[in-house]
Amino acid sequence: MPLLPLEPYVSSETLLTNPPPEPDSPERWWVLHTRPRAEKSLARQCIKRDLPFFLPLYHRKWRSRGRMQSSYLPLFPGYVFLLGDSESRLQALETNLVAQVIPVTEQRQLHYDLARVNQLIGSDLTLTPEGRLEPGTAVVVTGGPLTGLEGKIIRRGKNSVFLVEVRFLQQGVSVELESWMIAPLRD
Repeated sequence: MPLLPLEPYVSSETLLTNPPPEPDSPERWWVLHTRPRAEKSLARQCIKRDLPFFLPLYHRKWRSRGRMQSSYLPLFPGYVFLLGDSESRLQALETNLVAQVIPVTEQRQLHYDLARVNQLIGSDLTLTPEGRLEPGTAVVVTGGPLTGLEGKIIRRGKNSVFLVEVRFLQQGVSVELESWMIAPLRD
């Protein structure tokens, strides 16, 4: 049993399945850099204020004093992704949980990256946050719950690790896959 139950990590099911905002639209992605350990509190405030957000979480297990503990932690500590106009950004700032708002120039790329991360979360595979990005081979998943997802494959010992990058943060998320589940990506 986790220390805290899983809370909503995305404001609506269609937030990341809808097309990205148009360049001339007032709605855009904002990256909210939170105060230390305030990601979930900010997500709760976004729910109360009806602000569209995405806070990717993963399930982590560890042993403490001989007992198994588990919790849901942010994949990208210190960051919450907000989709909205300038008024939405101001409402998020009014929570006093945001240290900095980072504007996003590559809206389509961030939307695409976040949609892939959301697909990984929905697969129920064991996720691992990746703090530094490594070079790898571009692949597409051809079997299993992630079929059609594009990313990189990195070898770690005998295992193949499938990596999805969020280029804006220079971080990523990885899962272990069998070699039969992937194929090289053709240009």
